[in-house]
Amino acid sequence: MASADASSGTANEPSGIGTDMNLEVVSLPVADVDRAKNFYLSLGWRLDADIAAGDYFRLVQFTPPHSGCSIHFGKGVSASEPGSVDRLILAVEDIDAARNDLISRGVDVSEAYHYERRPGHTGEHDSRVPGPDPQRGRSYWMYASFSDPDGNGWLLQEITTRLPGREWAPATSVASLAQLLHETAEHHGHFEAVAPPHDWWDWYAAYMTARQAGNAPDEAAASAGRYMAEAKHIVVSGT
Repeated sequence: MASADASSGTANEPSGIGTDMNLEVVSLPVADVDRAKNFYLSLGWRLDADIAAGDYFRLVQFTPPHSGCSIHFGKGVSASEPGSVDRLILAVEDIDAARNDLISRGVDVSEAYHYERRPGHTGEHDSRVPGPDPQRGRSYWMYASFSDPDGNGWLLQEITTRLPGREWAPATSVASLAQLLHETAEHHGHFEAVAPPHDWWDWYAAYMTARQAGNAPDEAAASAGRYMAEAKHIVVSGT
């Protein structure tokens, strides 16, 4: 997500959610399949497939670590000009760590940069400002860039907390649910220490709903507190 998109706040609600569709694969046009394969291997990405059918077709698939979307390239895969794909965005939690990892693998990565709206500077490249975002810690505002050997362009984008409405309700695994429950219990402990007697599950439900909607932990705790006060009439003294 570009920083301009991030400034718009909560995402618009869709007018009727359609059939589930997961973005599965993005195809990259490359001139030299083996060169591209060696490059993406060097990134530490998972090689899923390398399939050939005669002399005219070959498909290679890679998946970035823990990504839900993969990339394809090969022979007879794309009619686009090699290197013509740009702005493929990789979300990372720590842009410095991601840059250092890529650099250690021999990748030419730009310095980190951010965007600023300035008079007369309207294009993306024109609005780039070298160095960290002055308000370091904001999601969506820090970037770095690199390209594969054909010139297909990638962006690293630092995202630590997603804006409300920017995530679909997950199909929660046992491990992720256990982690969320543990987090909820820790935050509920702070509320329970100062609140009148109440049913803990009401606070848990409000907190977990807020977290799954994309709120940060502190925002979710505040939302749960408001729910308890307004819906359950459990009011913490002094608030």
